[in-house]
Amino acid sequence: MKSRRTGILMHISSLYSNYGIGSFGKAAYDFVDFLEKSKVTIWQILPLNVTSFGDSPYQSPSSLGLNYYFIDLDNLIEGGLLREDEVKSVDWFDTNNRVNYEKIFNNRLKLLKLAFSRFNKKDNDFIGFLNTHKEFDDFALFMTIKELNGLKSWKQWDEKYRNYSLELEKEVRKENKDTFLFYLWTQFEFLKQYNALKKYANEKGIQIMGDMPIYVAFDSAEVWKYPDLFELDENHNSIRVAGCPPDCFSENGQLWGNPLYNWEYHKKTNYKWWNNRIKANLNLFDLLRIDHFRGFSGYYAIPYKDTTAKNGKWVKGPGFDLFKDKLDLPIVAEDLGYIDDDFAELMKKTNYPGMKIVTQAFDNLDPKNIWRPSNYTYNFFSYTATHDSPTTRQFIDGLGEKQKEMMLDILADECKKLNVPFSRKFNNEQLTHCVIELNIASGSKVAITPMQDLLAIGKEGRMNFPSTLSTDNWSWRLTKEEFDNSSKNISDLLSRYADIYERRQ
Repeated sequence: MKSRRTGILMHISSLYSNYGIGSFGKAAYDFVDFLEKSKVTIWQILPLNVTSFGDSPYQSPSSLGLNYYFIDLDNLIEGGLLREDEVKSVDWFDTNNRVNYEKIFNNRLKLLKLAFSRFNKKDNDFIGFLNTHKEFDDFALFMTIKELNGLKSWKQWDEKYRNYSLELEKEVRKENKDTFLFYLWTQFEFLKQYNALKKYANEKGIQIMGDMPIYVAFDSAEVWKYPDLFELDENHNSIRVAGCPPDCFSENGQLWGNPLYNWEYHKKTNYKWWNNRIKANLNLFDLLRIDHFRGFSGYYAIPYKDTTAKNGKWVKGPGFDLFKDKLDLPIVAEDLGYIDDDFAELMKKTNYPGMKIVTQAFDNLDPKNIWRPSNYTYNFFSYTATHDSPTTRQFIDGLGEKQKEMMLDILADECKKLNVPFSRKFNNEQLTHCVIELNIASGSKVAITPMQDLLAIGKEGRMNFPSTLSTDNWSWRLTKEEFDNSSKNISDLLSRYADIYERRQ
């Protein structure tokens, strides 16, 4: 029998804590225990990259730099690097169900630098880390120079620093040794804590599924130091940028603004940068979701100075050539969006699992609709919703009368096919859980539910509103009270679903 499993999508930032943002502390271990009791074997998280302007893990100043916000402060207190009063005296948040990134930005780094000032720089493990993890040097160098330039974008740095050279790197590292070592220490401490958590999860039969953004931010170590990797002009400005074309969800499309890759250069180097990046991510995770996978087949290129995505055009990407030697890797392809023949062929050749979203099944009555759970085939990871979409409860709450009737008709048909209990008298919370059960009953390889859906949270639980800058983005947090009050009921429910629909492996 083929293995069928369940998972929960819950980012580290969304875990409860006393210090404004989730971390690799006790709450993370409590969450692993909760997953085990729920017979859930995959914990999906969002990218672990350090964030910058907009707080998005998909707009990172480094493809490899890890988010030091997730370092657990209680662990540093236990290690004698911080005092409890130093940590608890900080104003971390306005409300404990939202991350206040401004307060995190203003306070977290100060405490980490204080901890590093007390850290033994001659620690054998740290010295070993410095010698074996050179991949973090670019991140540390970039952040060091950022500090020297008031944290401004590299295009606004003093002229001395704007163009990389080996001589400049040597000078900066020599004259700013403590700052450079501090940023390397954040990676050392991050990995020490993360690897302990991952080991704990793996020992309980739970795998960590990570996420790799396809793009990096323009204000990033890579664009500054390795401009040949990107589509830039002679002044190192983007020629075209990334985004999505207009559709029924956005009349202007989505203007992401990330620099596009110089795929001709990558091909000449046999995709060395990509190979190293994918390898580094798979060293972190048991499974790896690659975001916007269709961008490798063909990507949407928008003129640099445009203010909307309307004038972009599709450009052919590297396709199968990039992945032909990676077919046995545990990769999941985010294959949502516009599907053309080239992309369909790429998915077929790689045979990576794609994605299905249940809430997309409710816009038409066609029984052959590929988004209907009864039509899911095995090689998919299926979701009730994603971090970029409305929560399932929000989706249901927002339906008009006719749309709601259509959804109920489709649910009745799907529940009958998959032998899932259903009543047209279900309230919106019950309908949310009906969608969850349908997803788990489907034939997909892995059925994943965002934590917000398990709690039947509406709009206030949405993780991201694409192409917007808002304090509502990336900031939702689970409170300890919510977790304590609901975890047993959710565990019992998921455990029962795992048994009924044979998702125990």
